[in-house]
Amino acid sequence: MPTGPGPAGQVGLPGRIWLVGMMGSGKTSVGRALAGLLERPFVDTDQLVEDLAGMSVAELFAAEGEEAFRQREAELIRQLAEGPAPGVLSVGGGAPGREQNRRVMRSSGAVVWLRATPEVLVRRLGRGEGRPVLGGPAGPEALLARVRELVELRRPWYEDCADVVLDVGEGLARDVAERVAEALARRAAAGSVATHGEQGAATLG
Repeated sequence: MPTGPGPAGQVGLPGRIWLVGMMGSGKTSVGRALAGLLERPFVDTDQLVEDLAGMSVAELFAAEGEEAFRQREAELIRQLAEGPAPGVLSVGGGAPGREQNRRVMRSSGAVVWLRATPEVLVRRLGRGEGRPVLGGPAGPEALLARVRELVELRRPWYEDCADVVLDVGEGLARDVAERVAEALARRAAAGSVATHGEQGAATLG
């Protein structure tokens, strides 16, 4: 697992920290907070795909279909994994659905799953506008049902690639970021040379 020095007290942390999880789990806000805490650059792959394409994710889904979007996303993840480190990288909620993406993230850094309950996710998502995988705006009950389906579909993906599992609840982004940094530091101290399969995922409530 590649490592980078970071600021004082962060020696031994992975060079790349990949944040995965459902939409609404706080990957972008936590990622920015974590990047600031560790004095590292932050990349949101959804935002970068949008910038490169000149269209929003919803527009890309409508114009090209989900499979074409996932291909763009996978190529970007590969490039980021091969690019300069250190960095904090947030990936779209569906990105770990490709085994290739899970393999690339695992082999190029540490993967942190920001886990949230469907109820928490729905409170953060509003009516689901701009989220094409949710099927368009919906009322609270329909949205909760769809989010529950997605959580169950994606759970095995996140479990397969996560080095650290963090239950985020309603915590502030800065607080969650500090917990991520502490979990990764403990993992590094326990044996940063261990692979994902050898060391297993650390789950934090």
